[in-house]
This record gives sequence, structure tokens and C-alpha cells, in this order.
Amino acid sequence: MRPFKQWKVLPHGKLSEVDANILTVTGEIHMPLTNFPRRMTVVRLHDSRLVVYNAIALDEDEMAWLEGYGRPAFLVVPNDHHRLDAKIWKDRYPAIQVIAPAGARAKVEQTVAVDTTMPDFADPSVEFVTVPGTRGHEAALVVRTPNGTTIVLNDLVGNIRHDSGYDGWLLRLAGFAGDGAQIPKVAKMTLIQDRGALRAQLLEWAEREPLKCILMSHGSPIEENPRQTLRDLATSLA
Repeated sequence: MRPFKQWKVLPHGKLSEVDANILTVTGEIHMPLTNFPRRMTVVRLHDSRLVVYNAIALDEDEMAWLEGYGRPAFLVVPNDHHRLDAKIWKDRYPAIQVIAPAGARAKVEQTVAVDTTMPDFADPSVEFVTVPGTRGHEAALVVRTPNGTTIVLNDLVGNIRHDSGYDGWLLRLAGFAGDGAQIPKVAKMTLIQDRGALRAQLLEWAEREPLKCILMSHGSPIEENPRQTLRDLATSLA
């Protein structure tokens, strides 16, 4: 799909707080052969500015709720395949700072101007990471709260469950759906350049104390033993 030029609301759920200062909402996008679930994650900084990761246009009630939660200040376009709602979010919030990983910048800028590839959130609890081994094309967030650490990922991990029929078959074929979290086949073929570097990063994240949750753009949150999940994903790259 081409990036939207006007505010366009696709099917989505309601914003929910999964941890202190972390919101998430899931939506659905119709692809040529299947309906594809997607997730937006929003992190509130210490001064109530918001970091919006993988933006999704929401209906006006949900947008009003979001604006009551904080001020949208940073828009993270996590890779060059996730530009669909970037321009319309920038149009709605002209002062928002657009962020993309360096390797994706040129393609993202075909849709919206990128302000920086190395943001300063002025909040030590939120870290922007250009994921090693992805040719600089994939961005993640590491968020620390009093309850633990949450890793926010984009296309590197798929964890779509309970999908059946033709849609489910296609998503399983691509590696986004299955009986457990996995690195999608398409990511291994098109996104990952250095498996060793990515493996080292996954193992480093697995040692974060205490690791509470992994959120990804396509699939259910990983809250049960996320540390072992990261180790298993790293092993799959060996």
C-alpha cells in the first residue's frame, strides 16, 4: 500500500496501558492476499512527551485519549516498510520530530522528512537502538520502568497466534505466525545482513534485569519468560 496522504482510520482496537508509561494498540491492514495485524506502541517520557513507535491512525475518541495521556513529540518510523501513516501523523502534529534508522532514512524521506537518526529523548529510561546486523534498517526501543524492562521491536520478531485458514497459512509461510515467537523468514532474507551481530544483540537484551516484556509490531506481547525467548531467537540465527 502507498503511504496515506490524508488521515485514514483502518480497523483497530483500543489503547491500553501494558506497563507504567507504555501504551499499545493493535490494528489490521488489508494486504493483497491477507489481513495483517499491526501494533503501535507509545512511550510516555518523564515530562509527559510521547514517543510514538510504528504510528497508526486512530479514530477521534482514541486520539483524544492519547492526547490526554501526553504530548506526541517523537515519531519513530521503525523501518522503511512502515511508512503508511507517517506523513499523516506529521501533518496532524507538525512539531513532532520524525525519527528513522539511518539505513532506512532515504526511503522514509520519500514519504516524510526525517529529523534525526540519533534522537535524544532527554530521558535515561528510554533508549533508541538501531539494531545491529540489519544494515541500519531496523529500529527498536528499550524502555525501563519501575516494573522492569520492555523491548519494543518491529519486523525482527513475529508472534501471531491462533491464525487459521488461508490468512494463517500465508502468515505462517512468511514466518510471522506459528506456535511460538520466531524471526520471520522474510526478515532473514531481506533485513538481516549480519546474523552474528544480531545474535549478540539479542543475547545482550536477554541479560537485561529485570526483563519484563517484548512487544513487536506483528504479534502478541511476550510476557512469559521473555529472556528465554530472546535466547531461542538468537540460537535460530546460529
